[in-house]
Amino acid sequence: MNLFDKLGGIITGRGLQITFKDRAGAADILSMMLQTTAKSKKGQQILILGIPRGGVVIADVVARKLNANFDIILSRKLRAPDNKENSIGAIMRDGSMYLDELKVRWLRVSPDYIEKERAEQLKEIERITALYRPDNREYIIRDRIIILVDDGIASGATLIAAARWIRKHQPERLIVAAPVAQKQATELLKKEADQIEIIATPSNNFVSVDQFYQNFEPVGDEHVMDILKKWQYSR
Repeated sequence: MNLFDKLGGIITGRGLQITFKDRAGAADILSMMLQTTAKSKKGQQILILGIPRGGVVIADVVARKLNANFDIILSRKLRAPDNKENSIGAIMRDGSMYLDELKVRWLRVSPDYIEKERAEQLKEIERITALYRPDNREYIIRDRIIILVDDGIASGATLIAAARWIRKHQPERLIVAAPVAQKQATELLKKEADQIEIIATPSNNFVSVDQFYQNFEPVGDEHVMDILKKWQYSR
């Protein structure tokens, strides 16, 4: 399958919009972009970290194409009170949070709600940690190139929280990569990573990540666990 088979296009009122056939096709293209940019000067093995769940599918393909190590990183969206699809930030397992302060003020989100949502998402992180990383093994990040991967970036909250956590562990370089990203989120992430690799950054017609895929089926826990078993927790 060539590049054109992995991409499609639909005409909207604002012009041509790129669409990917599916996550695997998008990951192939992303891997091509990363081949020339993800080089470790110190010869360290590159580590690809996928955000569950859809980002794990992308990260799996990228890691195989780059002959890199693979793992997942657990970052959970903090949901807005009036719309669970909307994020006001994100949280990591250690409790470290990123909050979109402008959105919190605009939506008038109370501290009590944030604390309740924080506790709920930490509980979910513990649930999926038990499923995905039951041995609770240590991440080996120091002095390595880390490529943080998702299947698309809307607000960027989960990636910002994850990037800040990774930074604490002193990687050689941190790259954030995704097939598609909202332009404003990309600008925010430029402040968090050494390098950003995005295939498409539509400036005026971004509604949701799924609009840029012809096939965007939900990814379940079993799919993620199958990928992890195949890698046997390569890191």
